[in-house]
Amino acid sequence: MATDLANHAADVSSRRMGDEIGFALSGDWALVASRAVEAHAATIVADGRAARRAVIDLSRVTRLDTAGVWVIGRAIDELRRAGVETSVEGARPEYRILLDEAHYRRFETKERERGNIVVEMLADLGRSTVAAFRDAYRGVGFFGEFVSVAGGVATSVRRFRFTSLVYHIENFGFRSIPIIALINLLVGAIVAQQGIFQLRRFGAASYAVDLIGILVLRELGVLLTSIMIAGRSGSAITAELGSMKMREEIDALRVMGLSPMEVLVAPRILALIVALPLLTFIADMSALFGGLLVSWVYEGISPIGYLSLLQEAIRRNTFFVGLIKAPFMALIIGLVGAMEGMATKGSAESLGRHVTASVVKSIFMVIVVDGLFAIFFASIKY
Repeated sequence: MATDLANHAADVSSRRMGDEIGFALSGDWALVASRAVEAHAATIVADGRAARRAVIDLSRVTRLDTAGVWVIGRAIDELRRAGVETSVEGARPEYRILLDEAHYRRFETKERERGNIVVEMLADLGRSTVAAFRDAYRGVGFFGEFVSVAGGVATSVRRFRFTSLVYHIENFGFRSIPIIALINLLVGAIVAQQGIFQLRRFGAASYAVDLIGILVLRELGVLLTSIMIAGRSGSAITAELGSMKMREEIDALRVMGLSPMEVLVAPRILALIVALPLLTFIADMSALFGGLLVSWVYEGISPIGYLSLLQEAIRRNTFFVGLIKAPFMALIIGLVGAMEGMATKGSAESLGRHVTASVVKSIFMVIVVDGLFAIFFASIKY
C-alpha cells in the first residue's frame, strides 16, 4: 500500500521551449496530498512567471478533486495576472467539468469610502428611526391580526385550543413561580434594608414599611415580574416559533388550511395574559415578605407591627395598580415574542438575532408602558 501511495504521489515536471514552458502534472492532485500539491503549485507559478506562455498538461493525473482543481486554478490565475498566457491540455472530461465549475475565484472587496463621521452618525440615526417605525407598523398589523383571530375564536368556542392554553399557562406561570418569588423576595429585602438605613438618620425608620408597600405594589412587583417573563417566556416563544419557521412547520400548517396565528400564537399570548397577573400577585407577596424579614431583623419591627404599618400605608388602589398593568405587559411581551419568531429566516444566526431582539424590545416596551401607566394614574390621582 505504501508503494501505491508513492507511485500516485503528486508531482510536476517542466520543459522549456523558447518563450513557452510546459508543466506535466502527474499523480494524485487531491486533498489527501495537500502539502505536496501546494508546493508544486508554487513551483508552477515561480517557473511560469519567466515565460510568455505556459501549458499545463493533466493527461497523467490519476486523481483530481475540488481541492486540487482550486490550487491549480489559483496558479493559473496568478500566472495570468502576471501577463503569462496560460492554457490547460489533456484533461479528462470529468476533470474538465471540475475545472469549469470549481475553479479558483478571486473576490474583489471594495474599500468603504470614509465620509464625514457626523454625517454617518446622522445616517445611522435615521436608519434606526426608520427601522423603529417599521417595527411599530408591523406590530400594529400583527396586533390587529391577533385581535381578529381572538374575536373569531370567541364566536366559535369549539375552535379554541384549551389544552394548548392550559399547557402554556403551566409553562409560563406555574414553572416561573420559584424564580419570580426568589427574585422579588430579595428585592423586597434590599429595598427594606436601604430604606431603614437611610430613614434611620431622620428617626423615621418605620416609614420604610410605607416605602416597601407603595413601591412594590405599584411599580417593582409588576415591573420585575414582566422583565423576568420577557427574558424567560418571551424568548421561549420566539425560539419555538422561529424553529418552526426554520423547519417549515408553519408553512405546513398553512398548507393544511390551519391558521398559525390561531394554532400557535393566540394560545401563547392568552396564556401570558392569564399567568402574568397571578405571578405579579405572588411577586408582591414575596417582596412584602422579604421586607417583613429585614424590618424584623434590622429595626425590630414585629410581623404584627409590620402588617399594621403596611395596612395604614397602602390602600386598595395601591394594590390594584400593579395588577391592572400586568395584562398589558403580558400582551406586549407575547406580541413582540411571537412577531420576532414569525420573522425568523432559515438560519441559526437569524434565530439568535430575533431571540435577542425579542428580549430587548420586550423589556424596553415594558418599561415604556410602565412609565405611561405611571403618568396616567398620576393624572387621574389613582
